[in-house]
Amino acid sequence: MAMAGGGVKAGTTVGATDELGMKAIENPMDPHDIHATIMHLMGLDHLKVTFPHNGRNERATVVGGRVLEEVFA
Repeated sequence: MAMAGGGVKAGTTVGATDELGMKAIENPMDPHDIHATIMHLMGLDHLKVTFPHNGRNERATVVGGRVLEEVFA
């Protein structure tokens, strides 16, 4: 995945995959980590932002998610 602008450090590679690019072998990340990081860069707290879903409030990172500070400029 590529991220650019908005406080993301240019030219940085985070993590590594196997020789075929099929599996993360160093610093694996979850899609919830990406969501949390993007929300943080937008100035939002991913633990507090909710949206209505099936009659209750949900979070985009309800099952996990950590802010990936190693991508910050």
